[in-house]
Amino acid sequence: MSDSIVIIPTYNEAGNIEKMIETVMSLPNSFDVLIVDDNSPDGTANLVKAKQKKYTDKLFLMERAGKQGLGTAYIAGFKWSLERKYAYIFEMDADFSHNPNDLIRLKNACIGGADMCVGSRYIEGGNVENWETKRILLSKYASFYVKMITWLPVNDTTAGFVCYTRKVLQTMDLDDIKFIGYAFQIEMKYTAHRLGFKIAEVPITFTDRVIGESKMSMKIFKEALWGVFALRFKQYKRKDF
Repeated sequence: MSDSIVIIPTYNEAGNIEKMIETVMSLPNSFDVLIVDDNSPDGTANLVKAKQKKYTDKLFLMERAGKQGLGTAYIAGFKWSLERKYAYIFEMDADFSHNPNDLIRLKNACIGGADMCVGSRYIEGGNVENWETKRILLSKYASFYVKMITWLPVNDTTAGFVCYTRKVLQTMDLDDIKFIGYAFQIEMKYTAHRLGFKIAEVPITFTDRVIGESKMSMKIFKEALWGVFALRFKQYKRKDF
């Protein structure tokens, strides 16, 4: 068993999931993988089960009844990982927009003293590939907007490539995380910050998916836009562990 677990939520990722699993498993550092699948109609879960025969003690699958949202998938994965005593717990997309090789760099930042490390598009050395200019500008504006409202000291506030040390997730009241779309990413960073944890950013190149469809919707965008205000007035309490 590794000390690190990579949580990958999936919905209709049959075109990516096998290659993603093989890529993570081939890294020079050891990472276990937990796939949280929301009953994908394209058979994603069945492909994971086939790979479990090869990676018996390193690949795990959580199957859920239906599409319940990104945030709830990660919360379920966090709780599962905490029960199994992992020291480093990662979030990552299934579609290769996040480069699996960067898992090592995120972990090293936490080993080096950060409590939480964000793979950032918007610091020096970071980049975005295959996005239209207007989408890049919208994403950068969203992060600037979040920083302006919350004073969160993170440049890429909506980033979904993250390494948490165990103590961060243990200290949070995970049942009190309310957002389920991309505002979830903002809420997790802001909660860690308000609880006094050190957040680092390492530059990554984010590459838009080639296979499959984006899960972004106007409903998700509106949740992030208006939800930021609520975070400023929320009470944050540390859990004992």
